[in-house]
Amino acid sequence: MAAALDFTIEETIGVLSTSKSGWTRELNLVSWNGRPAKFDLRDWSPDHSKMGKGLTLTNEEIDQLRQLLTGMISD
Repeated sequence: MAAALDFTIEETIGVLSTSKSGWTRELNLVSWNGRPAKFDLRDWSPDHSKMGKGLTLTNEEIDQLRQLLTGMISD
């Protein structure tokens, strides 16, 4: 049996897309199991009671991603 995850969405940065079923792909700052919040990209049900698999990024990783994306746009 999987252990329950304790999470708090501390800040919603933005919604990238919304599916026909109402689920949203969001970038948020999320605290997992009482740890400091990290950037989190994943799909959420409309009431945030269910979630899909996601990607969690540190401040350094999100900064590197920003640099990579900025380089793509300016090339």
